[in-house]
Amino acid sequence: MSRAIDADAAPKKAGPYSHAVRSGNLVFCSGQGPFDPATGAIPERFEDQVRQTLRNLATVAEAAGGSLAHAIRVGVYLRDMANFPALNEVYAEFFPEPRPARTTVQSNLRIEVEIDAVLELPEA
Repeated sequence: MSRAIDADAAPKKAGPYSHAVRSGNLVFCSGQGPFDPATGAIPERFEDQVRQTLRNLATVAEAAGGSLAHAIRVGVYLRDMANFPALNEVYAEFFPEPRPARTTVQSNLRIEVEIDAVLELPEA
């Protein structure tokens, strides 16, 4: 049985979906973007956009009872693949070894970056 998780401290959802869904010990976190949860503003620098996106994803993970350290798979969506090296630098700040599996694809988003994740939480 699965249950929806909404993270009050995360940015407002852009549509009819849950911030995350927990099924057993797996948590499927919806994609997060670079929006400041308090103001909706997006940082100017790409690196700061990635940091804000990962902070938002961490907020969703925490609302589900976990953290980014529980991530087993991450999906990254970039508007411009030229930002891939900068993404990797910031990404490494947030994910300790062993790092989760990851896919990075180019996307025609209106934002520069979106990141989702699957977490595996300890048995309750």
